Amino acid sequence: MNIHIAGFGAGLPEQKVTNHELPKSIDTTDEWIVSHTGISSRYVASKNESSGSLATKAAQEALKMSGVKPEEVGMVIVATSTPDYNVFPSCACLVQHHIGAVNAGAFDLLAACSGFVYAMQVARSMMLLDPRPVVVVGTDVMTRTVDWTDRNTCVLFGDGAGAVVLKADKRPGGILQSVLRSDGGGERVLYCDGGYRHPKPENMTPGFLHMDGKKVFNFAVKACEEVIRDLAQKQGLSLDQITWVVPHQANFRILDAAARRLGIDMSRFYMNISELANTSSATVPLALAQMSREGRFKSGDYIALVGFGAGLTWGGVLVQM
Repeated sequence: MNIHIAGFGAGLPEQKVTNHELPKSIDTTDEWIVSHTGISSRYVASKNESSGSLATKAAQEALKMSGVKPEEVGMVIVATSTPDYNVFPSCACLVQHHIGAVNAGAFDLLAACSGFVYAMQVARSMMLLDPRPVVVVGTDVMTRTVDWTDRNTCVLFGDGAGAVVLKADKRPGGILQSVLRSDGGGERVLYCDGGYRHPKPENMTPGFLHMDGKKVFNFAVKACEEVIRDLAQKQGLSLDQITWVVPHQANFRILDAAARRLGIDMSRFYMNISELANTSSATVPLALAQMSREGRFKSGDYIALVGFGAGLTWGGVLVQM
């Protein structure tokens, strides 16, 4: 039994904000942002939109494309760092309810920007025991985690959700390999304030995102290269046989550096960071949904999905369409 992607979906906020429309309090320019990140715009959730509402929209679209009925779904897995509730209930339970998956279990998975690729492997493993379809969502409202006076972080992020529906069948291909890694020694390289380590009221509300840009850049380039090489090696492929690399959309310069180290032309790295910015766990499934709409996939294509982020975490899955 093989696990295939049967449907793709996207959920974006209504408001799109270009670099020119950023708050005047930020000391930056469109030229600086584009040259340093590749980002021209991002979507920003309104007060009536959330990780859960965007995830629901993406999941509904993926279900419609897949032909799977909500009551047939066995599990809903939501990768997110910005759930609707600080602790519980899970964002996945909200999505499960709103899509009508009355027979499904549901849980959140937290691996930051690697969350979606982690969730894909978790779903694949679960489906070997229970082959019912699984909805996998990556969703984040990262614009609510940044200090809008800090140009080094606030210009990087956007909000959104992407989803896939996984189905088990006997066709060859599907999810073939996975690579999942972590290094908790990098906890302070990229983190968000708040939590229960120090149980004071002021520490229990999430605060701002903090990032050591240089360390993140060096880590991300190495992680991206490592994952792609490992996936190809595990499947017995050359790098030339990988049709598409669908990476976490963190920064154009990170991906360009990784591509040069791999000797892969950047035309094989699918990029939509210019329009959507860094949507954390949503970047990879949003890219997949866009590629599907654009007719980029052919039967037999090898697609490397790559994530890297806070934790530190990194990983990927290799899919054959």
